[in-house]
Amino acid sequence: MAEVKTQKGILGLIEKAGNRLPDPAFIFFYLIIVMAVVSSFAAFAGWSVPHPTQTGDDGAPLAVNAISALAPQSIEYLLTEMPEIFTSFHPLGYVLVVMLGAGVAERAGLFGTAMRAAVRKAPRFLMTPAVALAAMMGNLAADAAYVVLIPLAAVIFAAAGRHPIAGITAAFAGVSGGFSANLLPGQLDALLFGITEAAVAPIDPTWVMNITGNWYFIAVMTFIYMPVIWFVTDMIVERRLGPWTGGAVAGSDDADDDPNAPLTDGQKKGLRRAGYAVLVVMAIWLVMAVDLVALIPFTDISMYGGDVPLYDETPGLLPAQAMVPFFQSLVAGFMILFIFTGVAYGQAAGTITNHRDIVEMMAAAMRDMGYYLVLAFFAAYFVELFNISNLGLISAVNGADAIRESGLPLPAVICLIVLFAGLLNLFVGSASAKWALMAPVLVPMLMLLNVSPEMATAAYRVGDSATNIITPLMVYFPLVLVFAQRWVPNYGLGSLTAAMIPYSIWLLISGIALTFIWVLFGLPLGPGAEVGYTLPAQ
Repeated sequence: MAEVKTQKGILGLIEKAGNRLPDPAFIFFYLIIVMAVVSSFAAFAGWSVPHPTQTGDDGAPLAVNAISALAPQSIEYLLTEMPEIFTSFHPLGYVLVVMLGAGVAERAGLFGTAMRAAVRKAPRFLMTPAVALAAMMGNLAADAAYVVLIPLAAVIFAAAGRHPIAGITAAFAGVSGGFSANLLPGQLDALLFGITEAAVAPIDPTWVMNITGNWYFIAVMTFIYMPVIWFVTDMIVERRLGPWTGGAVAGSDDADDDPNAPLTDGQKKGLRRAGYAVLVVMAIWLVMAVDLVALIPFTDISMYGGDVPLYDETPGLLPAQAMVPFFQSLVAGFMILFIFTGVAYGQAAGTITNHRDIVEMMAAAMRDMGYYLVLAFFAAYFVELFNISNLGLISAVNGADAIRESGLPLPAVICLIVLFAGLLNLFVGSASAKWALMAPVLVPMLMLLNVSPEMATAAYRVGDSATNIITPLMVYFPLVLVFAQRWVPNYGLGSLTAAMIPYSIWLLISGIALTFIWVLFGLPLGPGAEVGYTLPAQ
């Protein structure tokens, strides 16, 4: 095995600086201390701004004053409400609920088999885009895509006579560089929009998270990123690697690593049943969102006595407002979808034999969330401290004023935010940690510039994903290096970084171009989600 080489130049500086950073949980802990000091200074200095949406009895805007975190009332609140602050952290419930279902689907083998079936029979010419698409879709399976698809892609490429490192880089670029690109919303949407919802509260407490708020945007990202990964793999990376002269399998005893091994009858049956389960869950949600009987001509009979569970029939509501219950139900919907499909697959494939297996899979998924719970505790306290100090709103108002005075066009401002998120990603690997840091200022600031929270979240996602694949701080970067060294023993950290830089550059360029065009033309980001935003009336 090759030793990890010390990097030189800017990569070496990034690696050294990143390795010196503490764990993200402790980053939030230190930021809490910093926030306590800064808020005390701000309160002493009398920092204040007029509230952008709220007025007093005299009709004048309310004054938003900085509040010290060390004031007696603040200390009392932070200590007596500690359990509530933690459990009410917006992303926490969303993520845990979705992961209960995803844990069943992943541990039953559905995700792994589905990804394997998606790429194993692709023609040689279409192998790269098939791997890229499967990798981006594999993000619905969270960590499973890294562990299953990346080594499998290497075997598939080698079996076709292509260089396995090209398969690894293409899959890594899809899974991690295309981290936010997908044809369907998933647990990442629940996680990020939960943080967004908390950041919106100081400006618009009535705003409600819509898990599909970036659906159209991330779906288009998928079709933009797929040819980019295809081009970089076939025209840049594979040409530099040269022809592959090794075998089709690199020292593995895992039968699943053989791309030519057919799926078992149980696996095929499981995939079919999982497909049927998808249709059943979709039909159930359709029935609960649309009064199908009421659509029948010449009848006023309603299935629910005039009240559809997931559609608000209050007169005068816009369609997007009436669909709010449906959007809010999608977190539960994804959990149920993953459970139904996982059980349907597992019973046919033999990985689930009784109800105790299902419970154990759910429990295992929660055990895997242990680190996230620790991170969420410190992140929840930081966000709450930021909110009660009013520094987030004060910074947002001043930032919005500075942008207006700068004269920069709004699309350019959004693109600069994408670049900033990509730069920060080199030093802080966790997507939720970075967004918890940025959202309390970024989201309200853009809202004051009439940019929706959904667009702010989309811009962050573009920058966050593009540089994932070139930072050793990304937790799966060493694992991908190990996968590569199975085929090329002297393949070093610098080799992997150099191979991924073209992907990162082209994904960032194409992502910025997509964001610029989206903002310029004001395209809808998802059902009921627009680029523009109107502040609530004062």
